[in-house]
Amino acid sequence: MPKEKPKIKVLVIDDDPKIAWILSEGITSNFEFVSATDGIEGIQMVSTEKPDLVLLDIKMPGMSGLEVLEKLNKLKDRPEVVMISGHGGTKYVVDSMRLGAAEFIDKPFDVREVEIHLNGVLERVKLKDEVTELKKELEVRSDYTSFVGDSEPMIRVKSIIEQVADSELTVLIRGESGTGKEIAARSLYQLSSRRDLPFVKVNCAAIPRDLLEAELFGYEKGAFTGAYKTKRGRFESANKGTIFLDEIGDMSLELQSKLLQVLEQQEFVRVGGINNIRVDVRIICATNRNLEQAIADREFRDDLFYRLNEITLFLPPLRDRLEDVPILVSHFLDKCNALYGKEHTSLSADIIAKLMAFHWPGNVRQLENMVKQVVVRSDEQIIFELIASAANLGVPAGSSMPGATIQTFETSEIDPVDGYSLKARIGRKVAAEEKQLISEVLTKTNWNRRKAAEMLEISYRSLLYKIKDYNLNATK
Repeated sequence: MPKEKPKIKVLVIDDDPKIAWILSEGITSNFEFVSATDGIEGIQMVSTEKPDLVLLDIKMPGMSGLEVLEKLNKLKDRPEVVMISGHGGTKYVVDSMRLGAAEFIDKPFDVREVEIHLNGVLERVKLKDEVTELKKELEVRSDYTSFVGDSEPMIRVKSIIEQVADSELTVLIRGESGTGKEIAARSLYQLSSRRDLPFVKVNCAAIPRDLLEAELFGYEKGAFTGAYKTKRGRFESANKGTIFLDEIGDMSLELQSKLLQVLEQQEFVRVGGINNIRVDVRIICATNRNLEQAIADREFRDDLFYRLNEITLFLPPLRDRLEDVPILVSHFLDKCNALYGKEHTSLSADIIAKLMAFHWPGNVRQLENMVKQVVVRSDEQIIFELIASAANLGVPAGSSMPGATIQTFETSEIDPVDGYSLKARIGRKVAAEEKQLISEVLTKTNWNRRKAAEMLEISYRSLLYKIKDYNLNATK
C-alpha cells in the first residue's frame, strides 16, 4: 500500500474552543486541527506542536492576537499565520498584514471559505519554498561557474570537480598563483553535501609559523603567555563542514605531523591540552609549490603528501589556455560593469589579439585586473600600456614598482605598440591569419556556425566570440 500523505497541522488560537471543533468537523481531508484558548498557550504550542499554519483570533482576553503575532515574528521559521476576527475593520486588517499575516478572515465564516484560504496560503508557501531552493541552487553553483572557459584544460578541471565534489576524499589543488585555486576549493565545497555547513579558509603562509598551530587547533587557558582563556581553533569551527588550507606547502614539518594525525584519525589536541578532540571535517588543500622538490629538500613530509594526494586537481596557467581569453574578457567586463555601473561591453579585435599574445605571468587574476582598469577608466587603449609595463618589469600588470617607467621607441621601423616584442608581433599576425581563416570557413559553410566550428576544431562558443571580436558578418 502507498504511504499515506501526512496531514497539514493547523493550530487554532482562539478563546472560543468551538472554533477548532467546527473546522475539524467541516474540513475532514488533509488537515488536522489542534487548539489553544489564549495567546500564551498558543505561543508555547507553536514550539511544541510545530504546526504548518496558525489560525489566530484578534480579540482575546489578556494577550491580543496582534500581540501574539508580534511575538511569533521573533521565532525562527515561524509558520504562516491567518488572522480571524468578528471585528474586521480596516485598521485590524492593515495592522495584521503589516505584521506579516498571510490572510484575514471575517467571522462568522463559512467552513469551505476557510479551507480555500488555507489551501491558498499553502500554495504560496510551496511557491516561496521553490523559489528559495532555486536561489540556493544558483548560489551553490555561483563559484563553480566562475571557472570561465571551454578549453580542453578547463573542461577537464570542471569534470574532476563534478566527479569528486560530493565525496569525502581529500583534494590537493595545485597551480600557479592567480589560476583560481580558492575558486576551485569553494566549488568543491558548494557542490558537496556539506554546503550548508561551515567553510573555513586558512592561509598557512599568512600566519606566522609559531602561531599557526594555535590558530588551527586552538589552545587551552594558560598554554602560553597571553592565553587568558581557552580558544577553539579553525578545525573545531569547521566541524561537520570543510576546511581549506591554502599554501599548505609553507607549513612547518612539526605542524605537518599534527595535520597528518587529523587526516588519519580525525582528532587532535589543543595547544597546552591533554584531551583528544574529535572532528568531522573535509579537508581541501592548495599550493603553488613544487611539493616533490620540497620532499627532496626535506621541507615537506612524504607521508603527508601521499595522504593529501587522494585527488589532485591541476589548474592550468592562462598561457596554456589562451583560447579562453576572449570568454574571460567578456565575463570580467560583465562583472566589472555591474560592480562599477559602467557599460564597456566589448574590446576590439586588436586588443583581444594583444591579450592572446601575452604570456600572463599573473594568470587569470592579472587579466581581471587589466579588464577592471579598462572599465574603470573607460579606455581600452590602456591595455597596451599595461602589457608593456608588465613585460618590461616582469611583474603582473596592475602591480606598482617605485620609479617604474614604460620604455618607448622612436625608430620608425619599430612598431610603436609592440616595440621589440616578438610574441606581440607574432600575435598580431596570428590574429590576422585567424580572422582570414574563420572568414573563409564561414563562407565555405554558408555561415553554418556549428559546422564551421567543427572544421576549425574549436568550440561553438569560442567561434561566436571570435566572430564578434573580429566584427565578421555574412555580408563581408
